[in-house]
Amino acid sequence: MRKRIHVNQHIIRANRRDEANDAPITIKTYRENVRAHRVTIDGPSELVYSPQKPLPCGARLWIETEARVVAVNDVSGRSVDLP
Repeated sequence: MRKRIHVNQHIIRANRRDEANDAPITIKTYRENVRAHRVTIDGPSELVYSPQKPLPCGARLWIETEARVVAVNDVSGRSVDLP
């Protein structure tokens, strides 16, 4: 399953403004979106910059991989394994 990982700049700005700690990393698959503070990619990946054709969420720079990804949310303690 292909995964696209990107950093949401709006969440980073809001965290600084509101002194919050919301998870700014998003991992998108065809089934779900997972938000995280930390991500481990267990295999090959590719960094993609596409300013003329961004993702539907607006991201112009992201990582694509079909490798296993583990996402960790430091606030909730939740860990998600995306094979």
